[in-house]
Amino acid sequence: MSDFQEQIKRFNDMYSIASNDNPTNLGVTRLDDFINILKEEIEEYKEIRYNMSLAQDKDLFHTISMVGLYDLLMDIQVYCASEARRWGMDNDKGLAAVMESNFSKLGPDGFPIHDARGKVLKGPNFFPPEDELTSILFPKETT
Repeated sequence: MSDFQEQIKRFNDMYSIASNDNPTNLGVTRLDDFINILKEEIEEYKEIRYNMSLAQDKDLFHTISMVGLYDLLMDIQVYCASEARRWGMDNDKGLAAVMESNFSKLGPDGFPIHDARGKVLKGPNFFPPEDELTSILFPKETT
C-alpha cells in the first residue's frame, strides 16, 4: 500500500468513514451520495474560472486561480480515493490497471489521437481495464 493510500486509510478511520479491505456493496444510496458530493466539489470550478477570467498576466488573480485549481484537482483525487477505500477497492492497483489500459490508446501509427478538446481517444489496440479490475476485486483463489 502506498503512503498516499495509508494516509487515506488513516483519514477514513479518523473521520469514521468506512475503510474496507475487501469489496463491499454499500448500495445505491451511498453511490448517489458520492456522486452528488462529487458534483458539489466540481462546482467549485466556477470561482476558479471567474478568477482566471480576471487574470490577464501572472498577477495575484492568476496565482489565486491556479492555486484554486490545484486544490480542486487534489480534493477530487482524495475524495475519490477515500470513496474507493470505503467500497473496499485497492486504489493503487486500480489506477495501475486503468493506466495500462490508457497506454493502449495509441493510434495505428503509434501516435496519440485527440478530439478537438484534447481528450485522448481510443486507438485500434485499445483494451479496456475491466478484466484487470475484475481480477483485482475478485482474485481467483489458487489451489
